[in-house]
Amino acid sequence: MSAVVFDLDGTLVDSAPDIQAAANRMLEGEGLAPLDLPTLISFIGNGLPKLVERVMRTRGIDPARHEELTQVTLAHYSADSSDLTVLYPGVRAALQALQAKGYALGLCTNKPEAPARDILRALGIEDFFAVVVGGDTLPVKKPDPAPLFTAFEALGEGARLYVGDSEVDAATAKAAGVDFALFTEGYRKGPVEQMLHKARFADFAELPEIAQALLTAG
Repeated sequence: MSAVVFDLDGTLVDSAPDIQAAANRMLEGEGLAPLDLPTLISFIGNGLPKLVERVMRTRGIDPARHEELTQVTLAHYSADSSDLTVLYPGVRAALQALQAKGYALGLCTNKPEAPARDILRALGIEDFFAVVVGGDTLPVKKPDPAPLFTAFEALGEGARLYVGDSEVDAATAKAAGVDFALFTEGYRKGPVEQMLHKARFADFAELPEIAQALLTAG
């Protein structure tokens, strides 16, 4: 069965406001100024520990407190991971169309697995995904290809497509030797033209046809 695996943050969901809220609650506890949304978005992509590291560096916090403050931020985020998070337009219909075409669907994200599953459940799309690989499911995170390999292996043999929004996702697909479809409206840092991708789209209504073309090519 051919399979499509998705990134989560910036791909299926706009989750930055909830991540910002968790990071700012941590900073508030330290008596420090909050971060604006564009700054927070620039920190997304390599998992929560890296995001917290960047937040700490921006606010001049002792790096020795990284593990402690990562856990504080995770606790804030886990308590309210879906209050402000929304699906991008057309996501649900695209997932339904891909499932109707017979494709197996999975998720591979650098977000910790428990909050990732909470978001899928809260937004009513959990049942679309046969496998969820989070940033803490394995000892390594994207762009290491192991999480993506794990997701595809759980879905079985067949053609493979990864869908994401960022440089990290593009690098992961390249490392895994998997075709990459780029959602251009997410959290990427640089120009689309500088990212390796087989196809790109700004509207999820385009994705089912893109997936069919790539998964049946050759």
